[in-house]
Amino acid sequence: MKSKIQTEVHTHTSVSPHAYSTVNEMVQRAEELGISLLAITNHGPATPDGAHPWHFANLCCVPRKIGNVYVLRGAEANIIDYEGTVDIPEGVLRRLDWVIASIHAPSLVASTEEDHTRTYIRALKNPLIDMLAHSGSPIYSYDIDAVLKTAKEYDKVIELNNNTFRIRKKNVENCYKIARRCAELNVKVALSTDAHSLYELGNTELCWELAMEAGIRMEQIVNLTADRFLSYLCDRKGLDRAKFEDTKPGL
Repeated sequence: MKSKIQTEVHTHTSVSPHAYSTVNEMVQRAEELGISLLAITNHGPATPDGAHPWHFANLCCVPRKIGNVYVLRGAEANIIDYEGTVDIPEGVLRRLDWVIASIHAPSLVASTEEDHTRTYIRALKNPLIDMLAHSGSPIYSYDIDAVLKTAKEYDKVIELNNNTFRIRKKNVENCYKIARRCAELNVKVALSTDAHSLYELGNTELCWELAMEAGIRMEQIVNLTADRFLSYLCDRKGLDRAKFEDTKPGL
């Protein structure tokens, strides 16, 4: 079942040693594949090889449009406590277009389902966070309904991550549960590669299949096209759509 996703909203570059392509290489490959939007969302500093806060603050040196590809300034911030705090300063987050929040084991020790549920709910209530990423880990189990209802209330996005099927296979069962409840509750979702190299770009077939089997409807997928994604982002955050047409660096 071929994926129809035309954007990349969760990607990593060689700013971290466990990713292998530069921004320019990722953009060039995206254009070759007909991908019209690429969000650069490197790991926050609580990841052992995550980017320094300066990396995120200085993304203004990258134009928001390169060739035919919209390039969003983003981050995958680490949740670092059970209150949903993330590892990137608020002032830096405000400079970004798109902020993902996720839990990685080095940054937050697993606790109880109650703690994990509170963690995700608090993160979703943060107006500077746009999406929860790869939340299907059974180690960090949570009350799915409580978290998804919060996502819907605050108009936030839940990620369906293609890499789950490659490197987090123990999460697949939970991801189906999450996707099915997203469909039932009409929660917005994004389908992503979580690409750590240019060779992974465009490969959303497995999470697309998951979404279709779970009953996700086309109108729920915020990143189906660049136009839909930018419309969602600008409407929710009050951003000026025109700034994404800027082909020069700057705020």
